[in-house]
Amino acid sequence: MKKNSTQKYASLDFRVTGGKKLHGAISTGFSKNGSVGLLCASLLNKGRTTLHGIARIEEVYRMIEILESIGVKIKWTEKNTVQIIPPKIFKVKNINKQSALRTRSIIMLMGPLAHELENFSLPHAEGCKLGKRTVSAHKFALEELGIKIKTTNSSYEISKGKLKPAEIVMYESGDTATENTLMAAAKIPGKTVIKCASGNYMVQEMCFFLETLGVEVKGIGTGTLSVRGVKEINKKAEYWNSEDPIESMMFISAAIATDSHLSIKRCPIDFLTLELYKLKKMGLKYKVLKKYLSNNSRTRLGDIEVMAAGKLKAPEEKLHANPYPGINIDNLPFFAPIAIRAEGTTLIHDWFYENRAIYLAELSRLGANITLADPHRVYITGGAELKPAQIVCPPALRPSMVIMIAMLAAKGTSVLRNVYMINRGYEQIAERLNKIGADIKILRGI
Repeated sequence: MKKNSTQKYASLDFRVTGGKKLHGAISTGFSKNGSVGLLCASLLNKGRTTLHGIARIEEVYRMIEILESIGVKIKWTEKNTVQIIPPKIFKVKNINKQSALRTRSIIMLMGPLAHELENFSLPHAEGCKLGKRTVSAHKFALEELGIKIKTTNSSYEISKGKLKPAEIVMYESGDTATENTLMAAAKIPGKTVIKCASGNYMVQEMCFFLETLGVEVKGIGTGTLSVRGVKEINKKAEYWNSEDPIESMMFISAAIATDSHLSIKRCPIDFLTLELYKLKKMGLKYKVLKKYLSNNSRTRLGDIEVMAAGKLKAPEEKLHANPYPGINIDNLPFFAPIAIRAEGTTLIHDWFYENRAIYLAELSRLGANITLADPHRVYITGGAELKPAQIVCPPALRPSMVIMIAMLAAKGTSVLRNVYMINRGYEQIAERLNKIGADIKILRGI
């Protein structure tokens, strides 16, 4: 396939003329995290895998570049459909290090590649810069299955002994760690039990895909997963990735920040339940118009109509994330533009990441009344009139998008520099927002 140059996208800026109402309807795009996880899981199958609903975003491009560099054949057959054929021998020594350094998702190659190679090395990953993020949960879980991980200054050294099923307690209820453990267990005959597992949307997506490969998975969506692995997977497989609840929340936040009446279609409704309830208690009026299944026939979707926000009230309690079914860790930042509109002071406690709350303080440059209490907590006092500004995207996906939403609400022309971070997770977001009333120009960076 045609290569996607990292540099090509890193220099883009957005010029945002804010203060305009959004209107009409917009559909939620395909899941970023689901796309990346499914690409990794496709390596478990020695046959051809066809994946529909793969997002055309920078994070996916980086993962495809990595997979192609180690011998995987990948072809886009339609706009959001890829076909994957793994090699007979994975050439991990040829890995594209430049692409690997730009995505933390590379860590999810540990599980599937351990079935193909006795020893291999993966470079350290980066992605969003959100403070120290250890691989302990991956390491401890995979060790129980017979896979050893040694961390050096520049790489992860992976080796395997005799693979065996096990009863595992996850050191942390992490999404990628649970996915890695699922992929490792999928081709170990026997029953593996994963306790304290994540039940988040991307983990459920992987479970559904593993079932199409013939792997039995029980307890999907709960904290205990039971996996009955198979020795070999060699079949013609086809699967649909579902929609992205984080993108749905982003559109909800944008509608509220701009005081707009907007319909958001194809929202993964089960992963927005608490977020919507919190917003209801803040005074938001909305309707869930209908519910139906995604193309994977498993994930429940809904169309959400957000009324013009009007008066909102800050919640008395802090807003914080928790593992599913709590407020999603990546949905939490999108309460920041909403809090700017709400009467009173909102405390957002982003306990999971060391640095992400700091990036929300950038909203003060647009006129928001924000107090950074510490690296995890921000107080936002609503009622401030936002003003245009020029801001460079912080090195984190969700805060970058939050700044863009605030720019949509600020009357006047703002410039958001170096939007690679946004393009990591959102497909053609400027073009799609423009279709519902936004005014965003794509500029080449200086």
